[in-house]
Amino acid sequence: MRARTVTSLSALAVGVLGAALLTGCTTASEDLGSASGDAAAQDGAAVQGFDVSGVEADTELAALVPAEVAEDGVLTVGAELSYAPAEFVAADGVTPVGFDVDIAGAVAATLGLEAQVEPSTFDAIIPAVGTKYEVGVSGFTIDAERLQVAHMVSYFDAGSQLAVAAGNPDGIDPADLCGVVVGVQTGTVQQGELETVSADCEAAGSEAVEVLPYDSQADVTTNLVGGKVQAMYADSPVTAYAVDQADGELETLGDITDAAPYGVVVAQDDTELAEAVQAALQQLMDDGTLTAILEEWGNADGALATAELDPGV
Repeated sequence: MRARTVTSLSALAVGVLGAALLTGCTTASEDLGSASGDAAAQDGAAVQGFDVSGVEADTELAALVPAEVAEDGVLTVGAELSYAPAEFVAADGVTPVGFDVDIAGAVAATLGLEAQVEPSTFDAIIPAVGTKYEVGVSGFTIDAERLQVAHMVSYFDAGSQLAVAAGNPDGIDPADLCGVVVGVQTGTVQQGELETVSADCEAAGSEAVEVLPYDSQADVTTNLVGGKVQAMYADSPVTAYAVDQADGELETLGDITDAAPYGVVVAQDDTELAEAVQAALQQLMDDGTLTAILEEWGNADGALATAELDPGV
């Protein structure tokens, strides 16, 4: 989840009450694709993604695109390219890849346009949508604060999730992590949540959670496969991708917690484009393309069935 408020892991420690609220975002990086050894994570050079060249333009939906956007045939997309598997840079150091990149490409193709993904810092994207970028597609969680300044169209559900070795050999209970060795990427919301749960375990007279932070998600995954940690905890798309790339050596554990939808960002004064993006996403949902894209990145379970414009408003 990127830069949103999430509840702590109160559900992951039996008897733990009054868990604090944490605010932040993960920094899960493109390093996810560079794990070595038995982790079998995908090398950036081999990243293919979904071929959007087969997505055909819909003339009725293309007619919804404002003339000033359609004029050059390009849909400019702002993205912060350090969040595998949603959006990151391939091993060539240049090419944007990830499921958000593919989804942006498919939306553009449906509207008779070509997506042009432009790198940005995360916080700079939304203020620049409508001027520098026509849309923002970068794992933006839909929340009330963002809906005050922009339109958002929902397409994907994400939260936090645990993973363990296949078969859960240590019999870890996702509702009780006290005494469990858990790997996490340094600086993530999940690290803070686990540290809170660990303190609460001790306060309740139980053994602390042993939280082992690593600089990259690739290291977390490698050490879970290698047995140095008993579980890992990360954003649900990151966890799903790690499991998908681990060749059957890992599995998810428990439900996704704190789930919330991602949204494509469109300028608040450009309702016409927002409605065109909504219609394109809905078509991609209805014909199965959205799920197929997410399946390429091990995240089909996050696909939404309805593209909502400004949900909750």
